[in-house]
Amino acid sequence: MTTDTRALASDLSLAVVRLTRHLRGRRVDAQVSLTQLSALATLARDGAMTPGNLAAREKVQPPSMTRVIASLVELGLVERAPHPTDGRQIIVTLSDAGHALIADETHAREAWMNERLSGLDESQLKTLRDAVGIITSIVADSE
Repeated sequence: MTTDTRALASDLSLAVVRLTRHLRGRRVDAQVSLTQLSALATLARDGAMTPGNLAAREKVQPPSMTRVIASLVELGLVERAPHPTDGRQIIVTLSDAGHALIADETHAREAWMNERLSGLDESQLKTLRDAVGIITSIVADSE
């Protein structure tokens, strides 16, 4: 790794941390933890799934996900249903309240990002579009 690459890695890491902090500041419902919100977002994006599949996608241990799901059920944000083919398992789905929360959270983050992006010129927007693809690829390679 060259000095330039190390410097870029450091700058990029810091920029991502700062962006994440700003996005967290736009949270609609602070009662829902970031871990819970991530699980809700995964269910919104990928649809109903077993707790084991959700744990794997969230990269947490199944017992941890069981606790997250229990808390989300208690908050009325997800529902449990019997698995259609395996009586030993359950399926977790977003409730209407869960869908509404994800929509509100997404809107709040996107409104802030849209406001920031509106001040950029086309060249800067293209650079960001390219960077999003690269960052997405870097993250996907590590999953």
